[in-house]
Amino acid sequence: MLSKKMEEAINAQINAEFWSAYLYLSMSCDFARKGLKGMANWFSIQFREEQDHARMLMDHVLARGGKVALAPIAEVPSAWDSPLAAFEDTLKHEKSVTARINALCELAAAEKDFASANRLVWFVDEQIEEEENVQGIIDALKLVGDDKVGTFMLDKELAGRVYASPVAG
Repeated sequence: MLSKKMEEAINAQINAEFWSAYLYLSMSCDFARKGLKGMANWFSIQFREEQDHARMLMDHVLARGGKVALAPIAEVPSAWDSPLAAFEDTLKHEKSVTARINALCELAAAEKDFASANRLVWFVDEQIEEEENVQGIIDALKLVGDDKVGTFMLDKELAGRVYASPVAG
Protein backbone atom coordinates (compact mmCIF):
# COMPACT_ATOMS: atom_id res chain seq x y z
CA MET A 1 0.00 0.00 0.00
CA LEU A 2 1.24 3.46 -0.91
CA SER A 3 1.31 6.19 1.69
CA LYS A 4 -0.82 9.21 0.82
CA LYS A 5 2.37 11.29 0.52
CA MET A 6 3.92 8.82 -1.94
CA GLU A 7 0.69 8.52 -3.92
CA GLU A 8 0.48 12.31 -4.31
CA ALA A 9 4.14 12.58 -5.28
CA ILE A 10 3.85 9.86 -7.93
CA ASN A 11 0.66 11.44 -9.27
CA ALA A 12 2.56 14.72 -9.61
CA GLN A 13 5.24 12.84 -11.55
CA ILE A 14 2.60 11.27 -13.78
CA ASN A 15 1.44 14.79 -14.65
CA ALA A 16 5.05 15.84 -15.26
CA GLU A 17 5.56 12.86 -17.60
CA PHE A 18 2.48 13.83 -19.59
CA TRP A 19 3.72 17.43 -19.73
CA SER A 20 7.04 16.10 -21.06
CA ALA A 21 5.15 14.11 -23.68
CA TYR A 22 3.22 17.20 -24.70
CA LEU A 23 6.45 19.24 -24.89
CA TYR A 24 8.10 16.66 -27.14
CA LEU A 25 5.03 16.41 -29.34
CA SER A 26 5.17 20.18 -29.75
CA MET A 27 8.86 19.98 -30.67
CA SER A 28 8.12 17.21 -33.16
CA CYS A 29 5.46 19.33 -34.83
CA ASP A 30 7.78 22.35 -34.97
CA PHE A 31 10.52 20.34 -36.68
CA ALA A 32 8.09 18.68 -39.08
CA ARG A 33 6.81 22.13 -40.06
CA LYS A 34 10.41 23.23 -40.70
CA GLY A 35 11.15 20.20 -42.91
CA LEU A 36 13.46 18.48 -40.42
CA LYS A 37 11.66 15.16 -40.45
CA GLY A 38 14.46 13.26 -38.69
CA MET A 39 14.37 15.59 -35.71
CA ALA A 40 10.58 15.45 -35.82
CA ASN A 41 10.89 11.64 -35.66
CA TRP A 42 13.30 11.81 -32.71
CA PHE A 43 10.91 14.01 -30.72
CA SER A 44 7.89 11.94 -31.76
CA ILE A 45 9.57 8.91 -30.22
CA GLN A 46 10.35 10.96 -27.10
CA PHE A 47 6.63 11.80 -26.95
CA ARG A 48 5.72 8.12 -26.98
CA GLU A 49 8.37 7.25 -24.40
CA GLU A 50 7.09 9.88 -21.97
CA GLN A 51 3.58 8.52 -22.33
CA ASP A 52 4.97 5.08 -21.47
CA HIS A 53 6.73 6.50 -18.43
CA ALA A 54 3.44 7.97 -17.20
CA ARG A 55 1.72 4.64 -17.83
CA MET A 56 4.38 2.75 -15.89
CA LEU A 57 3.89 5.06 -12.91
CA MET A 58 0.11 4.78 -13.19
CA ASP A 59 0.38 0.98 -13.20
CA HIS A 60 2.59 1.15 -10.10
CA VAL A 61 0.11 3.34 -8.22
CA LEU A 62 -2.74 1.00 -9.10
CA ALA A 63 -0.76 -2.14 -8.24
CA ARG A 64 0.03 -0.67 -4.82
CA GLY A 65 -3.63 0.08 -4.06
CA GLY A 66 -3.45 3.78 -4.79
CA LYS A 67 -5.61 6.09 -6.85
CA VAL A 68 -4.38 7.73 -10.05
CA ALA A 69 -5.40 11.38 -10.15
CA LEU A 70 -4.87 12.90 -13.59
CA ALA A 71 -4.44 16.67 -13.55
CA PRO A 72 -4.58 19.25 -16.35
CA ILE A 73 -1.42 19.58 -18.41
CA ALA A 74 0.10 23.06 -18.48
CA GLU A 75 0.76 24.78 -21.80
CA VAL A 76 4.07 24.09 -23.54
CA PRO A 77 6.11 26.21 -25.98
CA SER A 78 5.37 25.69 -29.67
CA ALA A 79 8.43 26.95 -31.56
CA TRP A 80 12.21 27.00 -31.21
CA ASP A 81 14.72 29.23 -32.98
CA SER A 82 17.03 26.38 -33.95
CA PRO A 83 17.61 22.67 -33.47
CA LEU A 84 20.36 23.53 -30.97
CA ALA A 85 17.95 25.67 -28.92
CA ALA A 86 15.38 22.86 -28.86
CA PHE A 87 17.88 20.22 -27.77
CA GLU A 88 19.38 22.54 -25.15
CA ASP A 89 15.83 23.08 -23.81
CA THR A 90 15.40 19.31 -23.86
CA LEU A 91 18.57 18.73 -21.82
CA LYS A 92 17.54 21.39 -19.30
CA HIS A 93 14.12 19.75 -19.05
CA GLU A 94 15.56 16.24 -18.67
CA LYS A 95 17.81 17.47 -15.85
CA SER A 96 14.71 18.81 -14.09
CA VAL A 97 13.03 15.41 -14.57
CA THR A 98 16.10 13.76 -13.07
CA ALA A 99 15.78 16.02 -10.02
CA ARG A 100 12.10 15.06 -9.69
CA ILE A 101 12.92 11.33 -9.91
CA ASN A 102 15.67 11.75 -7.32
CA ALA A 103 13.19 13.50 -5.01
CA LEU A 104 10.79 10.57 -5.44
CA CYS A 105 13.63 8.19 -4.53
CA GLU A 106 14.35 10.21 -1.41
CA LEU A 107 10.67 10.13 -0.45
CA ALA A 108 10.44 6.38 -1.06
CA ALA A 109 13.44 5.86 1.23
CA ALA A 110 11.97 8.12 3.92
CA GLU A 111 8.63 6.32 3.70
CA LYS A 112 10.38 2.93 3.75
CA ASP A 113 8.46 2.16 0.56
CA PHE A 114 10.78 -0.45 -0.90
CA ALA A 115 8.40 -1.39 -3.74
CA SER A 116 8.37 2.21 -5.01
CA ALA A 117 12.12 2.54 -4.47
CA ASN A 118 12.65 -0.58 -6.56
CA ARG A 119 10.34 0.68 -9.34
CA LEU A 120 12.12 4.04 -9.38
CA VAL A 121 15.52 2.45 -10.07
CA TRP A 122 14.38 1.96 -13.68
CA PHE A 123 13.59 5.68 -13.93
CA VAL A 124 16.97 6.66 -12.47
CA ASP A 125 18.72 4.55 -15.12
CA GLU A 126 16.44 5.95 -17.82
CA GLN A 127 17.32 9.52 -16.89
CA ILE A 128 21.05 8.80 -17.18
CA GLU A 129 20.40 7.51 -20.70
CA GLU A 130 18.13 10.44 -21.62
CA GLU A 131 20.64 13.08 -20.56
CA GLU A 132 23.54 11.28 -22.27
CA ASN A 133 21.64 10.91 -25.57
CA VAL A 134 20.54 14.54 -25.66
CA GLN A 135 24.03 15.76 -24.76
CA GLY A 136 25.39 13.74 -27.69
CA ILE A 137 22.98 15.43 -30.08
CA ILE A 138 23.88 18.86 -28.66
CA ASP A 139 27.57 18.06 -29.15
CA ALA A 140 26.91 17.05 -32.76
CA LEU A 141 24.85 20.19 -33.42
CA LYS A 142 27.65 22.35 -32.03
CA LEU A 143 30.16 20.55 -34.26
CA VAL A 144 28.15 21.20 -37.42
CA GLY A 145 27.29 24.76 -36.43
CA ASP A 146 25.61 26.57 -39.32
CA ASP A 147 26.68 23.95 -41.88
CA LYS A 148 23.45 23.00 -43.68
CA VAL A 149 24.95 19.76 -44.98
CA GLY A 150 25.94 18.78 -41.45
CA THR A 151 22.44 19.58 -40.19
CA PHE A 152 20.99 17.58 -43.08
CA MET A 153 23.18 14.58 -42.25
CA LEU A 154 22.31 14.74 -38.54
CA ASP A 155 18.63 15.01 -39.42
CA LYS A 156 18.95 11.88 -41.58
CA GLU A 157 20.65 10.04 -38.70
CA LEU A 158 17.87 11.00 -36.27
CA ALA A 159 15.30 9.76 -38.79
CA GLY A 160 16.62 6.25 -38.18
CA ARG A 161 15.59 6.20 -34.53
CA VAL A 162 13.06 3.45 -33.86
CA TYR A 163 10.54 3.29 -31.03
CA ALA A 164 10.99 0.56 -28.44
CA SER A 165 8.34 0.45 -25.75
CA PRO A 166 9.58 -0.22 -22.22
CA VAL A 167 6.12 -1.54 -21.33
CA ALA A 168 5.77 -4.03 -24.21
CA GLY A 169 5.22 -7.63 -23.39
